[in-house]
Amino acid sequence: MVAAASVVVAVGTAAGLMSAVGDGGGADGARPAVTSSPRLEPLPAVPSSSSSLWSSPSATKSASPTAGPKEKTSPKASASGDGTERRAAPVSTRLYRHPDSRVLDWVRAHPDDPRRAVIESRIAGRPAAVWFADHSPDTITSRVRAVASGGAAQGRVPVLVPYTIPDRDCGGHSQGGAPDLAAYDAWIDRFAAGLGDGEVIVILEPDAIAQSECLSAGQRAARFASLARAGRVLKEAGPRARVYYDAGHSGWRTPAEQAALLRQAGAASAASSDGVFSNVSNFHATADEIAYDRAVLDALGGPSSLGAVIDTSRNGNGAPPDGAWCDPAGRKLGRPPTLSTGEAGIDAYLWVKLPGESDGCTGAPGTFTPSYAYDLAR
Repeated sequence: MVAAASVVVAVGTAAGLMSAVGDGGGADGARPAVTSSPRLEPLPAVPSSSSSLWSSPSATKSASPTAGPKEKTSPKASASGDGTERRAAPVSTRLYRHPDSRVLDWVRAHPDDPRRAVIESRIAGRPAAVWFADHSPDTITSRVRAVASGGAAQGRVPVLVPYTIPDRDCGGHSQGGAPDLAAYDAWIDRFAAGLGDGEVIVILEPDAIAQSECLSAGQRAARFASLARAGRVLKEAGPRARVYYDAGHSGWRTPAEQAALLRQAGAASAASSDGVFSNVSNFHATADEIAYDRAVLDALGGPSSLGAVIDTSRNGNGAPPDGAWCDPAGRKLGRPPTLSTGEAGIDAYLWVKLPGESDGCTGAPGTFTPSYAYDLAR
């Protein structure tokens, strides 16, 4: 298996961060229960002559074909292929750290552990995404509102991950989601109602576009229509919400193939999209993702305002050469989360997967494994 985005276990969602997942019961007003996020497991990649290095008019030197798996420095390209300059980053440069996560639970419970200082300073102290991986329409509005308002109160930007698309993970480890698209559309309406008017980033349904080959043509079209609708609803409800769509990663589909799927799902429309995200719960080097995302954006053909965000949580040493995906050895933390990347067209480096939450090999899927976290962080 070659690294694709990820697969999640039934308890949660794809990337391995903290996940605001409730039990589906109770009135919409309860404080959100935060649990671990589901695991995302790599899927088979589409073979290509270059599985991780892409050239585009806006990034012709971002990676060298002779470079090894270590992360490389990418030059700063400032223009897109259509000659219009893309913004380097959103206005805000501050991301929100949710006060509840498994890594923080561990830090608080182990004050004398010799690994604590490293894990606390390099992982627990940094902002990460909050996942919403259960279909719980009665509580979703209040849980989203709690996270969004927490960020607004601090003047910081939360990263939210809705992950309940029907037929999630094509029936694999992370199967689940809403019972049907009508229920999903209603759930998105309630999700959007909790966004408020503060600045938020929404990572819309990891794998839902890149991993859609298991669906029939009709099912795929219906899913993409729901995703396009979701983007519009989220942006209409949250005037400062930024919505990003699933671009897989640089080792999966070609940019042109992924852009064609993204276009069908509404990602090229400014009414529903602010761009794309890549590398969720994966390990591909930042330079490779920058080149790939720029190529996807060029092929997408949307407005020049569209950008990309990259999950850098575990890509400090790049992807394992053997394609391993389950807590592979030798990986390191990637670039810290930021909204100031210094790279044109790249809006943010985010930690969508929380480092230290297991894929299922160093510990039970979604659980925090201090030995794994320490190896990533030291």
